[in-house]
Amino acid sequence: MRTAAFDSFSKAFRNLTPELQDHTRKALARFRDNPDHLSLNIKNMKGRASIWEGRITDAYRFTFYHETDSKTGERIYVLRNIGPHSILDTNP
Repeated sequence: MRTAAFDSFSKAFRNLTPELQDHTRKALARFRDNPDHLSLNIKNMKGRASIWEGRITDAYRFTFYHETDSKTGERIYVLRNIGPHSILDTNP
């Protein structure tokens, strides 16, 4: 599985507490191993057909979309943002 990240995702990650950074690393490791892992609760964001969200903690989520590499056909998961669920509703 290939992933890429927006600068906004990297910046938001750096602004998390060390504890939330650790939770995020663990969630993203599960995501890379198995994007369908039940603990991630992956679902399409309401009203945003191409953006998906995954659970880090009860209150924190990460958002992403996927695209296909035109040369290899491989799916690339692009990490968009990370933060409290309430913020991501308006700024995925």
